[in-house]
Amino acid sequence: MRPIVVRVIRPLRWPTYDGWLWIDAYELGARGDAVARRTLFVMTAGLVWQDPPTQPGRKTTRGPVARKPMRVG
Repeated sequence: MRPIVVRVIRPLRWPTYDGWLWIDAYELGARGDAVARRTLFVMTAGLVWQDPPTQPGRKTTRGPVARKPMRVG
């Protein structure tokens, strides 16, 4: 069995054992693109986070805004 890299969509609130969790996730390919959607039953102690999870909210794809220099006078 080999580990897989996934992007978690959401945890599912299904009854389970202590220390285990159901999640909906996208399996990521070598280039980081989603190749399959999966529902996984995972042991929370076995998860390795690439980046810490963020709070839910609106994400933006825009970069920083380029500002023009101001002329005073």
